[in-house]
Amino acid sequence: MAKNDTETQASTTTAKLSLPTLTTMVVGSMVGAGVFSLPSRFAQETGVAGALIAWLVAGTGMLMLAFVFQNLAVRRPDLDAGVYAYAKAGFGEYLGFFSAFGYWASACVGNVTYWVLIMSTIGTLAPALGEGDTVLAVVLSSAGLWLFFALISRGVKEAAAINRIVTVAKVVPIVFFVILALFYLKPSVFADNFGGADYAGSLFQQVKGTMLATVFVFLGVEGASVYSRHARRREDVGRATVLGFLSVFAIFASVTIVSYGIMPMSEIAELRQPSMAGVLEHAVGTWGKVFVSVGLIVSVLGAYLAWTLMAAEVLFVAAKDDDMPRFLKRSTAADVPVPALVMSTLLSQVFLVVTLFSDDAFNFALDLTSALTLIPFLLAAAFAVRVGVRGELVVAVLATLYTAFLIYAAGLKFVLVSFIVYAPATVLFVMARREQGRRPFSPREFVILAVSVAGAVLGIVALAVGWISL
Repeated sequence: MAKNDTETQASTTTAKLSLPTLTTMVVGSMVGAGVFSLPSRFAQETGVAGALIAWLVAGTGMLMLAFVFQNLAVRRPDLDAGVYAYAKAGFGEYLGFFSAFGYWASACVGNVTYWVLIMSTIGTLAPALGEGDTVLAVVLSSAGLWLFFALISRGVKEAAAINRIVTVAKVVPIVFFVILALFYLKPSVFADNFGGADYAGSLFQQVKGTMLATVFVFLGVEGASVYSRHARRREDVGRATVLGFLSVFAIFASVTIVSYGIMPMSEIAELRQPSMAGVLEHAVGTWGKVFVSVGLIVSVLGAYLAWTLMAAEVLFVAAKDDDMPRFLKRSTAADVPVPALVMSTLLSQVFLVVTLFSDDAFNFALDLTSALTLIPFLLAAAFAVRVGVRGELVVAVLATLYTAFLIYAAGLKFVLVSFIVYAPATVLFVMARREQGRRPFSPREFVILAVSVAGAVLGIVALAVGWISL
């Protein structure tokens, strides 16, 4: 069967996704490794007061982004794979390419955090796995990567059905944790943690230090827009985005806040990941740790499934728009973009190996995942400013300011590391242009190329001389 015939068959035989299914996919994408790491990650940076402000800022900012994706899904129904398509429509092919690559790379690095956290969880029983950053842990994680590749290769429909079941299963232990923590909460401990420990710094520094963690747990809010080409009704894309966000925001904030009533924040900060297990163990004993650990493995595997699907989808749609090499737009009769899926699994494999050289594998992968999404989010929000009308424009401006603040909060280290990831990707862009018989860059695109290469070179130098470290 010819390639074009295969693509046509895939588009006509694949079931369209309903509003409940799209919403479940958004929730499934957001409820993953991040939520189980929140207690210690927040306690390393801030007390109760800073955490409340951080969640207010993050919740408001991400809600604005959710509204942006909702508005754009309705206003520009011609654009598929939202995050990437909006950047291209607003700012040209090269920045659109960077948005697609950055979002894809973020998903792949995010998948690494899931395997690190699984191995760290099992590592409490098998010390050879360490905190998910030993050679044995990387070998076992690699086996998991390729087993999931085999599963997803069977078809989007089967993987989506599994994701619906897993989403329900993984929300239950998180809600149970919040209820138990409320029951065992000690007002005196909560009060002692309110202002933060001596190491936390000023209130502004406390809030700033938590921003990348909040970005990580909200990644997936744009998930429905990525699957817009599969939606039964276009307006369901925006509705699923907002419903999915509102469904998980209260859970994420609650996991953090109630933990401050169980242990001193300095002790929470020292817990190994998943820190939610350590908090519950302190409250109810060993069974609490086991319960959360089992829930985490189910949760993380479900999130990994959802994010692998989304990563492949972004590459596939970008290739169909001629912004990635042609080989990435091949798909099977089951509508699985296998070459894009292979690329996604390979990049996750590379970053799994990189974690062996990191001082803190989980936090490094978490922060890099968040940092890589900031450019795609900023470009999408800025595009909404360009096309927005009264009412929508205010939301778009707020979303743009929020994402700009996140870039500042990420700090120079992760901006430079992001450049190191972004710049080499230009090879794919040049391949796509040559396949079309076009010159690689316009004068404006040469400027963007120069900035990205300069940032990558500076990042490599900074790593080499020890200005920054992994």
